[in-house]
Amino acid sequence: MRKDQLQILKQMLSLEFIRHESENGQNKGLKIKINQFKNSHSPIPVFYVGAGTCGLGAGADRMMQRLVTYLTENEIQAKVVEVGCIGLCSDEPLLDVQLPGRTRLIFKKVTENNVISIVKAVLQGKIPLENLLGQHISQELEAWANIPYLHEHPFFAPQKRWVLKNCGLLDPTSIEEYMAYGGYRALARTLQTMTPLEVCDEIERSGLRGRGGGGFPTGRKWKFALNTPAEQRYMICNADEGDPGAFMDRAIIEGDPHRVLEGLMIAAYAIGATKAYIYIRAEYPLAIARLNKAIEQARELDLIGENILDSGFNFDVTIKKGAGAFVCGEETALIHSIEGKRGMPRPRPPYPAVNGLFQKPSVINNVETLANIPEIILQGASAFAQIGTEKSKGTKVFALSGKIERTGLVEIPMGTPLWELVFTIGGGVSDGRTFKAVQIGGPSGGCIPQEHLDIPIDYESLKEVGAMMGSGGLVVVDDKTCMVDLAKFFMDFIQRESCGKCIPCREGTRQMLEILNIISRGRRSESGYDALERMKSIMYLERLAEVIKDTSLCGLGQSAPNPVLSTLRWFRDEYDAHIYERHCTAGVCAELLTFEIIADKCKGCTLCALKCPTQAIYGDRKAPHYIVKEKCIGCGTCVEVCNFDAIIVK
Repeated sequence: MRKDQLQILKQMLSLEFIRHESENGQNKGLKIKINQFKNSHSPIPVFYVGAGTCGLGAGADRMMQRLVTYLTENEIQAKVVEVGCIGLCSDEPLLDVQLPGRTRLIFKKVTENNVISIVKAVLQGKIPLENLLGQHISQELEAWANIPYLHEHPFFAPQKRWVLKNCGLLDPTSIEEYMAYGGYRALARTLQTMTPLEVCDEIERSGLRGRGGGGFPTGRKWKFALNTPAEQRYMICNADEGDPGAFMDRAIIEGDPHRVLEGLMIAAYAIGATKAYIYIRAEYPLAIARLNKAIEQARELDLIGENILDSGFNFDVTIKKGAGAFVCGEETALIHSIEGKRGMPRPRPPYPAVNGLFQKPSVINNVETLANIPEIILQGASAFAQIGTEKSKGTKVFALSGKIERTGLVEIPMGTPLWELVFTIGGGVSDGRTFKAVQIGGPSGGCIPQEHLDIPIDYESLKEVGAMMGSGGLVVVDDKTCMVDLAKFFMDFIQRESCGKCIPCREGTRQMLEILNIISRGRRSESGYDALERMKSIMYLERLAEVIKDTSLCGLGQSAPNPVLSTLRWFRDEYDAHIYERHCTAGVCAELLTFEIIADKCKGCTLCALKCPTQAIYGDRKAPHYIVKEKCIGCGTCVEVCNFDAIIVK
């Protein structure tokens, strides 16, 4: 970073500058210099490539390389900027194009095959409509005529982007651009005008609750640590995120790492901590790289180190890579992992805010919680408290996935009806199928059926229908999904990820999984008294689930039976069909399926008999075949290879 840039950035963090800016009295010459840090004010065209993990997985890197090659070969002066995910993952790769003085245009499904044609057209002032999503709104730049705005798109219209406001828009590797748009202003104001207790009070007044799943009031947790006498305290950012289908924290860090870092600094100051850890799973290499870059830039600007902004506040941060254990999302297990021990929970109390990392007062907040902090400080607690419901304030970020038209990352106000998230933002169920349920809260969450889609999304309402907020994973399932099989999937995950410390979780989840497997088996897998043992174990399924909930050591074990309990509550008819009729209504559980050859359609080609792994199909060539049910394992290979649609599944 050049000395003149460094000087401007430091000037932007002065109390005098912040005060003048709030009074709209900013120096005009300085404002021009600040605008130079913004890519939106570039004198040459700027191409923004959505290069988060999801974008790269869709081919954004190949598209970007093709674009760079074209610009170089044709000697076109332009900037290519990698940004994070704007949220609409189903339409990636995404490309934004901004001509000098004009608003940004965003295009969907831009590949290495069509990127050049799109770029050529825009550089000539022509807008190809086929891949166009819309234009960004701006008060400073000239808008394109007759082009819809991105915020009017049904995916974005119901959202309120508080945490995600910079994701997909700003260069995540540029501290200059982050600060030009107000970054680190909240930290400067905090260190220069507020005491630690005042910061805690402000966060408590905002009503912010922990976004990691527990929903505990953040300001109150901070006060516990601040009021515990200690020479050393620790602040910890939990970026472990182990839920299947969850990618909120990863996307936030990849798209706006400085925002998370700023929130972590403010939190550390509020609890009197000088040392912080960011615990992130090693499977997030891009997020880790961008975090390291952000820390390096903040250190160069003296925002990490000693006597930050002449406030007397010292701060340092260390990234700790986790090995991917789901249980390390639990705060005491996470602490053990940072200490170099096996990640296993311990009984509470004492709570980490009193006795945590290295036996010192420690506070653990997840990525989304910390990303809320800078905006609360800048806009005030009342601005945050006005969003949401009486007991659940602010917004919530969800990872929307599954059988849905528009998958991606969304941020909605608390209290938004669940149906709006699924059908308005998500566009409804994909492939013309029928909605069946939405699984919310990860492996420890629950399934919500269609008749309860009108419930508001908040901590209390979700508990009433047997679900939980969790960290924000939300998976939509259609009528082709077997709810017993879905419960089995999550129970298998929980059983494998159990740390094994307490017997109810270790043995109870294993037994629950075995019961679900028994339910899904056909008669051909049984002998002797197996059928009697099957019914006996089924009778104890709900009782076993309640025992696990009541006696497990940590929150993960206590919530482990939720997928089974919620599916039993709302989809008992599917369990009954599996148990009593030995029939899977969704046609998923292989051992419960029966296959039959329609004689009138069978041509006797013998292809099915040749491909059958158990030789369960018999018949002469050019004559109708038949299936021996006792030998059939329900693999469905015969259906796949039949060219005459002669095999039906019952």
